[in-house]
Amino acid sequence: MTRIDPAPTVTLANGVEMPQLGLGTWPMTDDEAAKAVATAIETGYRLIDTAENYKNETGVGQGIRDAGVARDEVFLTTKMNKQWHSVDGARRACEASLERLGLDYIDLFLIHWPNPDQGTYVEAFDGLTSLLDAGLVRAIGTSNFLPHHLNDLFAAGFVPHVNQIQLDPYHLRPDVTAIHAAKGIVTESWSPIGRAGEMLADPAITRIAEAHGKTPAQIVLRWQVQSGFVPAPKSADPERQAQNLDVFGFALTESDMAALSGLDRPDPDMLDANSFGH
Repeated sequence: MTRIDPAPTVTLANGVEMPQLGLGTWPMTDDEAAKAVATAIETGYRLIDTAENYKNETGVGQGIRDAGVARDEVFLTTKMNKQWHSVDGARRACEASLERLGLDYIDLFLIHWPNPDQGTYVEAFDGLTSLLDAGLVRAIGTSNFLPHHLNDLFAAGFVPHVNQIQLDPYHLRPDVTAIHAAKGIVTESWSPIGRAGEMLADPAITRIAEAHGKTPAQIVLRWQVQSGFVPAPKSADPERQAQNLDVFGFALTESDMAALSGLDRPDPDMLDANSFGH
C-alpha cells in the first residue's frame, strides 16, 4: 500500500484544526465504507466525510476502528436530515449518529440541507450550538446553504464553522464563497472532481495535467486546496485514494489557476437548495 503524508490542516473559527483534504463516502454501503475508510486512513487520510442519509455511518465507524489509529487522529464529519430540524431534534440526531458510528464524539456536525420549506434551519442550528456546549461535537456547520440561508443564520447571531457545497472548476459558486471569506467560514467541496468523469476529460485540465506529470483529478484537487477549499473526493480504490491525497507536493502556476477558474459555466441540472433536500 502506498502511504502518503497526511494533509495539512486549516483552522476553523473556533480554533479546531481540520485536515484540508478528506475521503467522501457517498454512495458506499456499510461494507464498502468500512473497507474504504480503513484503507484511506492507513494511506494517510485523516478527514472522513459521511452522513445520516448515506446510510453507511456504521461502516464508517467500523473502518475507523479497523484502521487502528487513535480516535483523536481522525476528523469525522457527519450530517443530519431534515426531520431533526429543531433544538431537541439536533441532539437526538447527533446521539443516533454517534450510536451508529460507535463513537463518543463527532468532529464536525452539519445540517445536510436547509430545507427552507420547513422554515426551521435556524432553530436546527441553534440545536447544533448546544451540542458544542455539551462536548458531543467539536465544530458545527451547514451543507448546501445558499447566501440567503446563511444570512438568516447571521441575523440570529450564528456563524457556521464550515459550509459544504458543490464546488469545482465548472461550479465556482462565487456568491457563496465570498460570504464564507467575509465571515471566516471554511468552504468544503463535495463532488470536488466533478461527477461521471466529464470534467476530468476537459482539454484545459488534461493539458495542465500533462505539463505537471499528474492526473487530471490531482490537478483539480490541487486547484481546490490552493484556492483554500477543503475537498472530500470519494474513492474506494487504494491507488486512486493515494493519488487524490498526494497533491501537496506541487503547485499550480497563476496561469494554471486562472485557466481552471475560467471553466465556470451555468448548470441547469445543479441541485437547488431552495427546493431539494433531505
